[in-house]
Amino acid sequence: MASAVHSIPSIDEQFEFTASAKKKILTIGAVGLVLVLIGAYFLATGGAHGHEVAHHGAEADHGHGYHWMKRVWANLWLNGVFFTGISVVGMFWLSYNYLAQAGWSAVFKRVPEAMPSFLPIVGVVMLVTFIFGGHDLFHWTHEGLYDPNGPEYDPIIAGKKGYLNTPFFLIRLVAYFAGWYGLWFVLRKASLAEDLEGGLDNYHKQVKFGVIFLVFFAVTSSTSAWDFVMSIDTHWFSTMFGWYTLANWHVTGLATMVLIIITLKENGYLKAVNASHFHDLGKFVFAFSIFWTYVWFAQFLLYYYANIPEEIVYFWERFNGYGGIYKPWFFVNIFMNFVFPFLLLMTRDSKRTPIILKIACCFVILGHYVDFFNNIMPGTVGAHGGIGLFEVGLLMVFASAFIWTVASQLTKAKLIAPNHPMLQESLYHDIE
Repeated sequence: MASAVHSIPSIDEQFEFTASAKKKILTIGAVGLVLVLIGAYFLATGGAHGHEVAHHGAEADHGHGYHWMKRVWANLWLNGVFFTGISVVGMFWLSYNYLAQAGWSAVFKRVPEAMPSFLPIVGVVMLVTFIFGGHDLFHWTHEGLYDPNGPEYDPIIAGKKGYLNTPFFLIRLVAYFAGWYGLWFVLRKASLAEDLEGGLDNYHKQVKFGVIFLVFFAVTSSTSAWDFVMSIDTHWFSTMFGWYTLANWHVTGLATMVLIIITLKENGYLKAVNASHFHDLGKFVFAFSIFWTYVWFAQFLLYYYANIPEEIVYFWERFNGYGGIYKPWFFVNIFMNFVFPFLLLMTRDSKRTPIILKIACCFVILGHYVDFFNNIMPGTVGAHGGIGLFEVGLLMVFASAFIWTVASQLTKAKLIAPNHPMLQESLYHDIE
């Protein structure tokens, strides 16, 4: 084949985090911070973004009143969950590629390898948010629910006390981040050693710890989904929620990874990444957008069909509750996460065109932010929810911090791992 004999670009690439790039990221973060401060002022003073339908607030307040800081804590938790997923999926990608002995992705593996470096930051954010704001976000943290003689006693929530209690929750939260980050740290260390030493020992070590991570993540991806999101609506549960959140995290992380690769390519890096790599990456985003839709629709359809009150209430609240403020986002969610990427990435050429991939991935990332917004906000702030200046600003702050952390991590090693045993397969990757 013609493409099999073309010259291979140099693999000796070192990413430089330039002053210009740092300035742009800091500008995004600064603008975001300004929006956060303005938005917080509106929330505190009951302004336009305070929320327009406050008279419905009691629906989500569980009898404990509403304060504007509840929306602040809810947004910190929302962004924490969202960026936790994006970060940990970098390790997830590496692990299942190592297990499958997939060589085609070797030329850009340093991108997903850098993404989990944000886990300590987002882990601290979530820990602090729960310690100081968890009482406002999680109904099950109120002690009166567990006293059989008290007016707030709730037998359903009391029955879950063995799992849903603050000490055990904090232990699990720390264990998730310690396990995810610790396994990534060991794998990353072996990857850097491979650059210096060559051979197969460090490669096999990466495979081993990737497999350990997959076993650990197989459990913790579900339990963290129950803890971080499902436990907000404490009465409700879904046996599919772990899969649903994993699909949510996975496709968002994939889209983020593709955006980073395209951006590096546009700035003169990753010269070895070709149209075939983009084609396969596009197929991943396309396929897992459909998988997310399958899980979402299966969960929704089963509950809708059964029409059991304690199950269907979750969707009813998001469709008809709180003055209907979440209903538009219900449909935006489906359009951004399924309809748009499905139509845009359906053809072969679209997957091989960077600008189309960028547009699709931007929609997927923002769409799944909306998905988590719809999962978290109704049960925490109810009718006081919305996407205003505070939400946009905080998302910009988290995004700039994530980009800065990943860019800094990329400078710590060659951008293309020179001693990866399957590098040649990746350099000559051709699916034409």
